[in-house]
Amino acid sequence: MNNRDQAPTAQETFMQMAQAAGLRGRLLVTIGILFLIRMGIHIPIPGINRDQFREAVSGNNQILSFLDIFSGGGLSALGVFALGILPYINASIIIQLLTAAIPALENLQKNEGEAGRRRISQITRYVALGWGVVQSTFLAAFWLKPFALNYGPFFVAQTAIALVAGSMFVMWASEVITERGVGNGASLLIFVNIVATLPKALGDTINFAQTGGRETVGRVVVLLLLFLATIVGIVFVQEGMRRIPIISARRQVGRRVLAEQRSYLPLRLNQGGVMPIIFATAVLTLPLLVENFVKNPEYSKIVNTYLVPGRSGSWVYALVELISIVFFSYFYSSLILNPVDVAQNLKKMGSSIPGIRPGKATSEYIERVTNRLTFLGAIFLGLIAIIPTAVESALNVPTFKGLGATSLLILVGVAIDTARQVQTYIISQRYEGMVKQ
Repeated sequence: MNNRDQAPTAQETFMQMAQAAGLRGRLLVTIGILFLIRMGIHIPIPGINRDQFREAVSGNNQILSFLDIFSGGGLSALGVFALGILPYINASIIIQLLTAAIPALENLQKNEGEAGRRRISQITRYVALGWGVVQSTFLAAFWLKPFALNYGPFFVAQTAIALVAGSMFVMWASEVITERGVGNGASLLIFVNIVATLPKALGDTINFAQTGGRETVGRVVVLLLLFLATIVGIVFVQEGMRRIPIISARRQVGRRVLAEQRSYLPLRLNQGGVMPIIFATAVLTLPLLVENFVKNPEYSKIVNTYLVPGRSGSWVYALVELISIVFFSYFYSSLILNPVDVAQNLKKMGSSIPGIRPGKATSEYIERVTNRLTFLGAIFLGLIAIIPTAVESALNVPTFKGLGATSLLILVGVAIDTARQVQTYIISQRYEGMVKQ
């Protein structure tokens, strides 16, 4: 007999996965769709010289490495699902930013309930479609032009339609996982795409260690230990939070007087998750993107010297990345948590923070605590983003190229969220069993 509030053990979790029809069905749906998406990545886009393209992208292409990590190699392989979930992610970020700026969207999210959230989801799908058309047309018209067998309007239209159709199918599949599977579909797709790149990275690392001497093996071991320590640190910080105590006033229900209730307001140390790093990395890839179109030797020299990690002037890149991560951490924290709204909701519920007056004083206190937590979380994200790349460059181990802070944060975050959802389902099964008894 298990306590209903006790977290499920590993044995109970695996037994429920095998025996509970509901959970087993959800797992099979999730695994089947993820397998289907991985197969679709390897369906080639016609009309492209793949050998020539593979040679061109085999070098140090920062933009391709950043985008390819979210498509699981689909972009470098030029599959039908090359864009993957990227347009949907970009659309979600755009809608989140617009929600804070457009009152109509903010009203849909806060005041319209489930109908408003469905409306925002529908708007996000339309934005994803438009953004997918822009991205696919850009890829077909500019990036793939040198590798097209017969370049022309028909090639651009054919390639763009194939990429958009594949991206929309991936978006639909991610929503099916969210509704009928286990975990968040978009996050799981990114998780699986990152995991798909690990065997090649590990294989290249083993070959790199075998071809070198003892010194090479030592450098690889040090880098692997650093990755493990980084993962442990990410787990602790992702789970870290500040619990602000809250006291609810006494209430009278009929003849009964309910005593004051004590609870807490959880403020996470890392409010934005991986989003600040994604924003900062996207900003830092813009100069490299401009370099592909602006053929200026002076500009190219500055970009390649100071804005590419691993170069002589990479300290400038690290400093700009740290500042960008801190800025976007505060920006994203302001989107997620509004101290004024929290203070007003506490006042409406008759709750207060001990020692803090309701109203303006409460909002100022919450804002002050949030700013401190955001600063600590931003510094952590900056160190996580900079240290692995710096150590990898110092040790001269190039085989983990592309597997950086963003990948580790996504892997750990998605694994924790999915495990929590499975545990929640198992706990709900306990309650159902108690009711039947």
